[in-house]
Amino acid sequence: MGKSIMIVGVGGQGTLLASRILGNAIISAGYDVKVSEVHGMSQRGGSVVTYVKYADKVYSPIIDQGEADVVLAFELLEAYRALPYLKKGGKVIVNTQAMDPMPVIIGAMKYPENIAEKMGKMVDLTAVDALSLAKEAGNIKAVNVVLIGFMAKATDIAYDTWIETIKTTVPAKFLEVNLKAFDLGYNYTA
Repeated sequence: MGKSIMIVGVGGQGTLLASRILGNAIISAGYDVKVSEVHGMSQRGGSVVTYVKYADKVYSPIIDQGEADVVLAFELLEAYRALPYLKKGGKVIVNTQAMDPMPVIIGAMKYPENIAEKMGKMVDLTAVDALSLAKEAGNIKAVNVVLIGFMAKATDIAYDTWIETIKTTVPAKFLEVNLKAFDLGYNYTA
């Protein structure tokens, strides 16, 4: 049985590293995996969407509307934008952090209020204060690995596989912070 995971965030949040860790852990667990960055803005502030699909055999990485088992969102508004992709009975894991998109920055629109509460009434949503946990780990940029850690405990992939994957995927100078961030996310109870 396969899974479809949609990772959404904003440029500069580490969505691509998160998808690499996720993809490598899935391969280590013996699955076929396809990863595709669909909308990528290398500039900070643009939406970034990555599809990760795994099963015994995967033919396409693309996730259509209503197909995602999990939406892993690094930012609230990006989670909201991804809701049409969530399958019935799917789960949203979202960082509680809000980052103003350009229309809000220039004053053309307001950031929606109470967005997590509104989404929570529509779907199975778990909000994680990943920014605070990343600070505790020693680097605010570790939000991505905190969220991967939180999601990891709900998978059938062994804890040790995740740790080994982080060790082989993350640059050595960031390894200690990322291992701590993973553990803080893995042990977080919402």
